[in-house]
Parts: sequence; structure tokens; C-alpha cells
Amino acid sequence: MLGDFSFCNPTKLYFGTNSLCHLKDELAKYGKKILFVYGGGSIKRNGIYDAVVSVLKSGGKEIVELGGVMPNPTSEKLVEGCNLARAEKVDFILAVGGGSVIDYAKGVSVGALYDGDPWENYYLKMEEPANPLIPVGAVLTMVGTGSEMNGGSVITNHEQKLKIGHVFGEEVFPKFAILNPEFTFSVPKRQMVAGVYDIFNHICEQYFSGNDDNTSDYISEGLLKSVVHSSKIAVQNPNDYEARSNLMWTATWALNTLIAKGKTTDWMVHMIGQAVGAYTDATHGMTLSAVSLAYYKTQMEAGLSKFVRFAKNVFDVPGEVGGKAKSDMQIAHEGLDEMKKWMQEIGVTLSLKELGVTPDMFDGIASATFIMDGGYKTLSKDDVIQILKESM
Repeated sequence: MLGDFSFCNPTKLYFGTNSLCHLKDELAKYGKKILFVYGGGSIKRNGIYDAVVSVLKSGGKEIVELGGVMPNPTSEKLVEGCNLARAEKVDFILAVGGGSVIDYAKGVSVGALYDGDPWENYYLKMEEPANPLIPVGAVLTMVGTGSEMNGGSVITNHEQKLKIGHVFGEEVFPKFAILNPEFTFSVPKRQMVAGVYDIFNHICEQYFSGNDDNTSDYISEGLLKSVVHSSKIAVQNPNDYEARSNLMWTATWALNTLIAKGKTTDWMVHMIGQAVGAYTDATHGMTLSAVSLAYYKTQMEAGLSKFVRFAKNVFDVPGEVGGKAKSDMQIAHEGLDEMKKWMQEIGVTLSLKELGVTPDMFDGIASATFIMDGGYKTLSKDDVIQILKESM
């Protein structure tokens, strides 16, 4: 295991069917006025909204509602939230929803008391907050991003055709998160499987880097196997509590900074996927699934030993056939083949064309893709364009 690192995760989690019972006690630690942030209104149909409001009222809280947070929250919506939080002088932000809602709440947290344009300062310039922050808590209703236990916040600017994620420090992490797997049962299948692939790819982005003997990789392999196993069950029976609870818990550990320790990490699938999202507003997890296979084929030769390990330890690809040893390249290719079969089984998108990408977008998407260098091979713009072509 290489490198020096520190680990701190300040978020307190409450997990299980009775986890909402802890919300009142947690909110008692903060002021009276709560900014209640949520998405398109599904929580009003499934009863979660009423349950949360009941807790807020029983705790004597004053509620300021901010609904309508879209799946890819925009810079315009961010400014709206910052203005509302500042005008109302809220003491706390409670995000009730999936990753987009929680990401958005963090953006409001850092931007509400900033005297300037939060998009330009925190996303374009990637500045760290020097102004006071409004603390955030979360009630999770859709799994995938791990935003409930990290500092990440992804915002889209349609005018500039940019989708940028800023991973803030521990001061921006949610103070607490409520994780009740039953709250995810009503999520439509397409959204569920998009979240599943987001979990899987978060782990891969960290796993496919480095060739040292790293404890983080052993943890990652277990998490990946859990995602594959539980996702197959959840697709057949969305109300299977064990499968949905395992997916929820794995999503949290996939991106709470633990398995990144000792790793350079890659993140190029996310960079390409986010650029695609900026042009199409497509579902995040589906943008990742559409470009993953083409991207990993560009990395396989340079990171061959890790791809062999992935094939054997995650998808149980045998190292020999008929008593004859396979080549490492053959094993690695079979690993990606098995990954593709699993992706097809759960129903994620494998084509950018299905997401609305057209060839005239290739140059713009490639230009909007931030190039990272933590993986096995650093891409050029032409490489990104080729990946886009092969993902159609």
C-alpha cells in the first residue's frame, strides 16, 4: 500500500427501517428555521414528505420549502436556492431525496453566504469556501451517488454546456444522514439501475489505478461483487429488503473516501459521462454505462494486471480452460465481457445514441471533458472522440 494519507468522515449515519426516528434529535442540535430541499414531488406521493414534515413540526421547526430540484441540478437553480436561504436566514438545510438533491443542498450550503456567483467561484474556479457555511443533513430516497457521506456537489450549466463536480472538504459533508432502504422501493426501475451502475462505477474509478498490493482494492472487490449480486435480485424484486439494503450500504461506502486511500484514482468515465450529460441532460448513471466499456478497453493494456484481477475476483473468470492456461489479455477481455452481460441483465444503457448524442456533438463533448491523469493511460481529446464513436 503506497502513499501517505489521512482519513476523516464526520457524517453520522442512521440505517434501517426505524432510522427516521433519529431525525428529531439530530435537528434539535441546530436552529429553528429549516430549508427543506426536495426534488420533483415523488416524496409527496410516497408519504416520505408527510413523515418528514411531521418530524419537523413536532420539533418546533419553522419550514422553508425549496422543491423542484432537477436530476441534474442547474446553476440557475443553485442561485435560486442560495438567494432563498440567505433571504430567509435559514439555520440548517435538510435534503430529502437522492444524490442530486443532496449535491444541490451542499451547493447551497457553500454558496448562500458567499457574496458573489457560486457557479463561477466554486465550480469554474474550484475555490474552497472561506465564507460561513449552512450545515446540511440528508434523508436518502435513492441510492447511487454516495452524496449522503461525502463532500461532492455536481452542478450543470446548460448555457456553457458544462457539468462540474466539486468535491469539498469534510466541513461540507452532511452532518447526519438517514438511510431507510424502504424509502427507495418506489424509485422507478430505470432510475434504480442507473443508480446501481453509478455505485459500480464509483468503485471502478478508484479500483482501476495503481498496481501495488492495496487494502483498498480488496475492499473494492467485495463491494463490486455485492453490487452485482444484489442488483440482479433487486431487478427481479424491487421490494427485496435485503438486496435494496445492501445496495444502499454499498453506495455509501463506494464514495465516502475510504477506498480511495492509497490510490491515485481515475475518474475519466465520470469526466466523459458528465460532459455527455451537459449536452443531453441524460440520466447520470446511464451516461457512465454508455461509455464505460469503450473507455476501459483503452486502459486494459496499460493496466493489464488489475484487469486480470478484476475478471477473476469480481466476475469469477477462470484462469484456464481445459487444463490450458489463458493469456492475461484473454482473461481481461473475458472480464469486460462478463461485465457487459451483467449490465445488459440489469438493463442499463450501452449506447450514447439512446441518450440523444449525435456525431455533431463529439467535438464539443470532448472539449468539455476534463482530462484526469490518475488512471493507467492519460487520454487526448482525440482519444475521447474515439471513445464517443465506439460508444454509439
